Amino acid sequence: MTDRPIELDERRGMAAQKATKVRRRRAAVKAQRAGLVARQHDLEAHLFAAEATTWPEAADKAKYLLERFAATFSCDDPRLQSMVAAVLSDFARLSGPTEPEAQDSQAPTI
Repeated sequence: MTDRPIELDERRGMAAQKATKVRRRRAAVKAQRAGLVARQHDLEAHLFAAEATTWPEAADKAKYLLERFAATFSCDDPRLQSMVAAVLSDFARLSGPTEPEAQDSQAPTI
């Protein structure tokens, strides 16, 4: 008897090793997908639990919905892709600091 465990994968043929590797990867992907779906549901429950109190919060919710739509929708249409990208860009630009605030922060201090 030996204290060293026997590696059964090494004793299988190449086809069996490949099939085992595929089964393990498929199981790992399935587990990761289940975890992703659970985290996504948690995020959605948190994000949509209350009404938005500011325009940037409303834009964040709309941005999330657009990203989900774009991910689930077959985005083979370049027109649709450019429209979604333009709306997301608008949200990012309009949710940022306004012009007077940006100029005030760049003004030299005396």
